[in-house]
Amino acid sequence: MKQFAVMAVAPLLLCSAVICSAQQEASKPNDKPGSPAPSSDGWHVDLTPYLWFAGAHGTAGALGHDVSIHASAGDLLSHFNMGLMGAAEARYKRFVLNGNLQWLRISDEKAVPIEDVGTISADARMGQLVWTSKLGYRMIDHEKVRADANVGVRFWHLGQKLNINFPARSFTSNPSQNWADIVIGGRVQLPMGKKTEVDLVGDVGGWNATAELDYAFAALLGYKLRPKWTLLAGYGYQFVDYRGANSSVFNIVTSGAVVGVTYHIK
Repeated sequence: MKQFAVMAVAPLLLCSAVICSAQQEASKPNDKPGSPAPSSDGWHVDLTPYLWFAGAHGTAGALGHDVSIHASAGDLLSHFNMGLMGAAEARYKRFVLNGNLQWLRISDEKAVPIEDVGTISADARMGQLVWTSKLGYRMIDHEKVRADANVGVRFWHLGQKLNINFPARSFTSNPSQNWADIVIGGRVQLPMGKKTEVDLVGDVGGWNATAELDYAFAALLGYKLRPKWTLLAGYGYQFVDYRGANSSVFNIVTSGAVVGVTYHIK
């Protein structure tokens, strides 16, 4: 089941799921410590493109055949074709809507000469898409700490195309899997100064018939380069345990360094 092994490392998506949303406009301190931050008024919209340099390990398989996966960030990047990662957040007063997209395509080609048979070649192309969308409410909005609670949905799509060429014939397979999880989570922002901020985000879900567990968290340090630009760096972790049709298994941990930049539209 090599195709499932290659698909399993795709969570270089890395996301987790889940580097949700972007840094908020830095709040201007009020005269009285602990008073509500002025950022609670009006609209605030942020966009954050990012990269997740993650490795993956776990188990994947189908039809009762499982394979162990161990891939470093370098292993995944060596087979990388194209991808897109980004987050967006819109907030009006204390209501928050955010989304996080992770899309990736990887491929690998192998040719093996076999005595009395000839050369057998395999071409595997894998894709993974993870979309997380959550609605939240800002429970705490003070100059020294901001905290959101949220609930939403994380959608997974795993697709692949496997082409095996024998001397006299060829075999092609195009299986795919799709599922969605309800997730609940939160976010805490801790301003450390005029230009620096610690951002902690996380969620957990998987309460349905397919995913037994699905959770993610990230710790990020933000540095404000300019009033509308914030540089991000930190660590992200994501775990999913999916049990689908045909005894398919997707039990994978993805973790590694995250870098990105947030543009504060307003």
